[in-house]
Amino acid sequence: MTTPLKLALIRQRYTPFGGAERFVSRAIDALKTQGASITLLTRKWESGGDVLTCNPFYLGSLWRDWGFARCACRTLARHHFDLVQSHERVSCCDIYRAGDGVHREWLAQRSRVLGPLRRLGIWLNPYHRYTLAAERRLFASPQLKAIICNSRMVKAEIMRYFGVAENKLHVIYSGVDLEAFHPRLKDQHRQAVRTQLGIPEHATLFLFVGSGFERKGLAAALRALPPAAYLAVVGHDRRARDYARLAAQLGMADRVHFLGPQQDVKPFYGAADALVLPTLYDPFPNVALEALACGLPVVTSTQCGAAELLAHTGLVVDALDTVALRAAMTTLLDKNHRAALGEEARRLASEYGMQAMADNLLRLYGELLPRAGL
Repeated sequence: MTTPLKLALIRQRYTPFGGAERFVSRAIDALKTQGASITLLTRKWESGGDVLTCNPFYLGSLWRDWGFARCACRTLARHHFDLVQSHERVSCCDIYRAGDGVHREWLAQRSRVLGPLRRLGIWLNPYHRYTLAAERRLFASPQLKAIICNSRMVKAEIMRYFGVAENKLHVIYSGVDLEAFHPRLKDQHRQAVRTQLGIPEHATLFLFVGSGFERKGLAAALRALPPAAYLAVVGHDRRARDYARLAAQLGMADRVHFLGPQQDVKPFYGAADALVLPTLYDPFPNVALEALACGLPVVTSTQCGAAELLAHTGLVVDALDTVALRAAMTTLLDKNHRAALGEEARRLASEYGMQAMADNLLRLYGELLPRAGL
């Protein structure tokens, strides 16, 4: 490209604990190093850079999302960009990154753990009805030229539910900072963190990272935790005390540490022996790549996009099958087995660095620009 690419990215708000937001931050940094001009259209973003603020008043989540989408489209109409990439279900974009997956599939998976009345409530909830309609409008938009899927799982779901042509769907995995997330974190943090938490040096420590414990599968992780193993839980949930009570009921309160949300998760990767994330639905969690880059085996579920990279490890199970989950976690009590899988984990993660992600994104933009008449 002879002139810098002018790209607008849409993401409603920033939280330092959100995986999608961390992806946007990393993508901005990576694309800028390639000479692209990036403008972020957002309601709130706790960082610098070129930002268009779109923050209309709202009450409730439905009004919040509807108002932001309306404001975003009006704002974009007053500016010129080569391409507009949205990370929200907004129909006035050229590219949509389906980082949050397919809402319809998430509701179907969530229904598996709900009773009949709560299932009915979910499907009648006005916010979910709005989100499902917004998703339909987005995938039917004539402006939409490409959809970035962060896993083959999400690509298949979009094709199944919405009949989108396969040539519009591009699987581009997230990138991970291979220097920041590295096996050397073990030398830097293992002893200090374990001493702080009172975890023996030779005990097996599983790490759970994620906010929204119901979706991420914390209850299953607790029920499957092998005897004598420990679990460190990093993340936020309004019902965290309920999960602490569950740990106590299971007789493992002294082996489960609830650490809350953390600005920096790296010390806990360094202290842990493996990541466990039996999520009900997760398009492709950043924490899976981070853990792999740190040389940690990852135990996850069939409805996690990261599973497609891990199928050969034997550590992928149904999110609700606690017997299979415990069996998978039990194999990791063997130090030699963990070490072998850890080496493979780092090798696998090395294929998904930040540069690889930026190159794939720029390659897609280059393909789309002629179609956009630029």
